[in-house]
Amino acid sequence: MRDYIIKRLLLLIPTMLGITIITFFIIQLAPGNPVERKLQLDEGIKSEAITKEIVEETKRLYGLDKPIYVRYGIWLKQIVTLDFGRSYKDHRPVIDKIAERLPITITLNVISIILIYLTAIPIGVYAAVRHGSAGERASTFVLFILYSIPSFWMAMILIFFLGGGEYWNLFPVYGILSPGAENYPFPEKAADFLWHIVLPVFCLSYGSLAYLSRFQKGSLMEVLREDYVRTAAAKGLPRSKVILKHALRNALIPIITILAGILPAMIGGSVIIETIFSIPGIGQLGFESVLARDYPMIMAIATISAFLTLIGILISDLVYVLIDPRISFEGRS
Repeated sequence: MRDYIIKRLLLLIPTMLGITIITFFIIQLAPGNPVERKLQLDEGIKSEAITKEIVEETKRLYGLDKPIYVRYGIWLKQIVTLDFGRSYKDHRPVIDKIAERLPITITLNVISIILIYLTAIPIGVYAAVRHGSAGERASTFVLFILYSIPSFWMAMILIFFLGGGEYWNLFPVYGILSPGAENYPFPEKAADFLWHIVLPVFCLSYGSLAYLSRFQKGSLMEVLREDYVRTAAAKGLPRSKVILKHALRNALIPIITILAGILPAMIGGSVIIETIFSIPGIGQLGFESVLARDYPMIMAIATISAFLTLIGILISDLVYVLIDPRISFEGRS
């Protein structure tokens, strides 16, 4: 397995290089001039009033006067030392801005992912074992409804009914802490934080919950038809042991594959949910960076997300061995 891990890690280098080249050149083709955009926002002046000298000076400040391949080479040298450059928007180090928002996004997504898996797998197992029953049909109906509801619409409905609209005012709908909560004792601060993220976490979770539970059901039903599962049942083993030990372990393999997309989601955040609930996370930061044509920030978020995607795929491959001992990465004689 060690040789396999080393080979996979070495393959990350050309893969990441290809991803960054494509991403870097694509964002340069986006309409809009980051220099004029910054000058308009910072100076509050109209586009006609921006002289050519001001534009050229600002381009030299951010290195935008160089050819695109030269800029990519400079950016690549910086990345080797984990220097993502400075934001065009406020000239702050990109890594500092990401570090400020990353804990919030990770916390929200970790809570969401844990809830999704702890709920979706049991629901999927129940639906597969009780296939055709009234309970299974009811759960299928509810899950299909949840899966079909857009997250932004669900967020607006929750705000209207539970966030101080014309009905109940049960949950806050802005930020992650109440005013002055920074000075609360830790238990009260944690409780206030959890109170604020109830609606955002639900909006982040319900769609994936519906999808993953149906995926788990289909995978388990397929495994239950295998000969080795029928043989285990024919030997007189308890049904619970047949399902949990023999069938579920193999049915989890496709579910593990989905884990490959979880790591980038943890840092990428949700642009829609974070914007609607005014959560200062990575998703909101990325959206603001796109509007401002903040190339260093966009490249940093895209590069980190791509790296985490590749690492997630590697981790899922390694977890296969723990789930199914028949899988091995060692060479066969």
